[in-house]
Parts: sequence; structure tokens; C-alpha cells
Amino acid sequence: MPIFVSIASFCDPWLRFTLDGLFGQAKDPQQIQVAVVDQSLDDNRAWLRRTDYWPRIRYVNLHPAETRGVSWARNIAFSLYGGEDYLLQIDSHTYFDQGWDRRLVQLLEACRARAAKPIISTYPPPLEFDQEDRPRKNSSDSNYAMVLRPHPDTRLSADNATLRFRAEYVLGGDFVPGHHLAAGFIFTLGGFVEEIPYDPFMYFHGEEQNLAARAYTHGWQIFHPRQRDIPLAHLYKQSGVEHRTHHWHQEYEEQRVIKWMELKKRSDRRLRELLFEQRLTGAYGLGLVRTLEQFAGESGIDYPNRKLSDTPIKH
Repeated sequence: MPIFVSIASFCDPWLRFTLDGLFGQAKDPQQIQVAVVDQSLDDNRAWLRRTDYWPRIRYVNLHPAETRGVSWARNIAFSLYGGEDYLLQIDSHTYFDQGWDRRLVQLLEACRARAAKPIISTYPPPLEFDQEDRPRKNSSDSNYAMVLRPHPDTRLSADNATLRFRAEYVLGGDFVPGHHLAAGFIFTLGGFVEEIPYDPFMYFHGEEQNLAARAYTHGWQIFHPRQRDIPLAHLYKQSGVEHRTHHWHQEYEEQRVIKWMELKKRSDRRLRELLFEQRLTGAYGLGLVRTLEQFAGESGIDYPNRKLSDTPIKH
């Protein structure tokens, strides 16, 4: 059961913590291949070569001032795919439970009884640290699934296709079908890499809408598992705090020829072309299995008519 793990890291001090846990907590570490697109001033090959897992790392180092955003970096990570059976996409600040690899495969295979091309994705439980600075997963809402829905304050308009999303807690069943995903935790079949390649012209906001709509129209089905069944945790950023790990941080922005706002405008236009005009074709376009009109009927997100349903969608 080979697993391909995609990690796009931006000046992240937690990268080694993530990789140590990923391999150290895996049941079958020899079955794991990790693509690391490390956007960092430091080339981390020196310490990587001293680890036992270096032979299973596909590593690319890029200067942070020369990169074009998370979707661009994840596109590069996807290009390192080697035909593995499964795909795990995570952020570079992730904590793993013991045996996470076997558990994720079991979860996905359970979903295959409901859909031929399942995707497991949601906001993972938060990573916290106890009084002795030991990492632990906070699963206080463990019996609930976090369903991702548009924030009530967000709107579609003629010149805006980009939405904000929030989690709604739903109780009942092992999985809840969904229509949005969280790019920091995606587990699915390896073929997703080739069928839904990352659009390098996206930037940050709108990345997940792009993936979700393209996946839906190609026949993929998103499932949100219960929080207690997710064998990893995410180190979330504090709201309102400036982080050096943001691509648009001033330190790197001052060195760039193409500024982040230009990348954002291009990305916003790209999302409108995909979802409103439906004129993107080829690898980064919509599929032919299902339509955005069907997506609107199921999700309440009506891209063709630029409106959101006021009625909650039943799961």
C-alpha cells in the first residue's frame, strides 16, 4: 500500500517535527514516499541526509522570494508523484498518531463502499502542547464530523468567486458526504494526482474551491470523517498574528519582482474563469462526469448563477 505524501513547506520551523512523526509513527514507513517542496533560505538536505528516511524523500529547495504561492508549490510536489496507490496531502506542521498510515487506508477503503473515487478531507483536530511541552491532539469534539460550508458573511458576485468557509459540527455516522475540502488534510487514491493536478496559477484563497469543483465534476466524492477517526493533528496559526511563514510576509515581498497582490489578482481571475465562465479546458478545467448545476443542487453553492442557498443542505 504505497503512500505518496505531498508537503509544500514555506519557511516552516516545524518541517523536521512533521517528517520525524510521519515516518516514526507509521506502521509501514518503507511504503511511504514524501515529496517536500521546501521554500526556505536554508537547504535542509544536510540534516535530511542524516535521517533514516532520506532515501524516501523527494526534495526540492526553492528561495522563498522566488516562489509563486502554495498552489504553485503543490503543483511541483504533485510532479514528483511516482504511481503510489494513495495520496496524502498535509501542511508542514502536522502531528501523527501511531499507525496513522494503516488507519487512513482503512478509512478510505471504507468509503470506497459508497463511492468509486472517494476523498477524505476536513479540518483536522488542533495540535496542542501540555505543560511539559509535549505534543498532543485535542479531540474534544471527537464524535462529530466537521462539515465545511460557506461562511454566512461570504458572498458570490459578478467579480468575486472566492468564498470563505467554516466548519459545522455534524453528529451521526462514520462519514458525512461533503462538497468542500481542506488542502491541509487530503487522503485519497493516488490517481487523483494525475486526474486533478494542482493549478499553478492559483495562489492561496480559492485553492480549495478550485480542487473541490474540479474533483466533483470528474466524479470524485468528498467525505468528512469523525474527528476521533483522524489520526493526525494540525498546528493552527493564531488569528491576527503576523507569521513569517506567510508567503506574503514583508521580508520576502520586498525581494520579489512579481508581488503577492499580482499573484492574488491572477488567481482570482483564474477562479472566475473556472467557476463562472467555465472556459478553462484541459488538465486544469472542469470534468465531464457531473456539472456545476448538479454541484449547486447538492451543495447550495451555485456558481453559474453567482448565489448561495439560504437553506442548509442535508447530508
